[in-house]
Amino acid sequence: MERLAAIEAVRAWRDSSSTSVGLVPTMGALHEGHLSLVEEARRENERVIVSIFVNPLQFGPDEDLDRYPRDEEGDRALLADQGVDAVWAPELAEMYAPRFATRVEVGPPLTARLEGAARPGHFAGVTTVVAKLLLAVLADRAYFGMKDAQQLLVIARMVQDLAIPTQVVPMATVREDDGVALSSRNRYLGAAERAAAQAIPGGLDRAARMYADGVRDAPALVQAVRGALAEQPLLGPEYVSCADVDSLDEVETIHGPALLSLAVKVGSARLIDNRWLGIDRTGLLEHLGGAADPDPA
Repeated sequence: MERLAAIEAVRAWRDSSSTSVGLVPTMGALHEGHLSLVEEARRENERVIVSIFVNPLQFGPDEDLDRYPRDEEGDRALLADQGVDAVWAPELAEMYAPRFATRVEVGPPLTARLEGAARPGHFAGVTTVVAKLLLAVLADRAYFGMKDAQQLLVIARMVQDLAIPTQVVPMATVREDDGVALSSRNRYLGAAERAAAQAIPGGLDRAARMYADGVRDAPALVQAVRGALAEQPLLGPEYVSCADVDSLDEVETIHGPALLSLAVKVGSARLIDNRWLGIDRTGLLEHLGGAADPDPA
């Protein structure tokens, strides 16, 4: 497994073979969710590269940039076990030179609400770094988790708008045995907080069952989630939303694919989770402009 740092080295690695390449962008502190992306990239491509870069542009001034978990040595060991061909771990100055002054930004409506409203500037930081990653690697496919739902939709829009020749591949959320979505920030949770966090998937599941039973009243689904969260005093909901998948505008009655999503403070951690209603991973892949069944390498 090669360790790459400079963008020029990444481009040389990409140009060294005409075989298909899958990219898995990460901020490190890898867990089974990341590894599921790697596994799919391995299945669908002849070569796989994983980037590890804690991107300061997507953190707000009061967020957890300084304490965000970092374990590059452990991450590299995990990736070597997965048969990854290259790891790209650039230094800050490699990605953002001292006079760096460019932003790549997706405008409203996709970035106006939810995480876009709660974390001003966050998505401009995400799309700027992802654009740099995609343009350096020029992978055939790049893999993103469906847990970060708004991020996935924003990146797909950027790729389409800028005609970046990489297919965005969504991957299903991976969960712990108790249903809590895997996240690097789960490391911040104490035992009591972790127990309380089970109400997050519990509330979403409650609403998803209502949807499966034919409920299309979006406020009723939102209230079902809020009711489950209210049962745990350690949880501090920031938002619970039921929105149209294309615009992320709030809906009253669900007529097509919708995203039921939330953000919750649990102690010092801020956790997000969701349920995609009326659309599964295959449907979402088609919705984002990909093939229904990408051909394995």
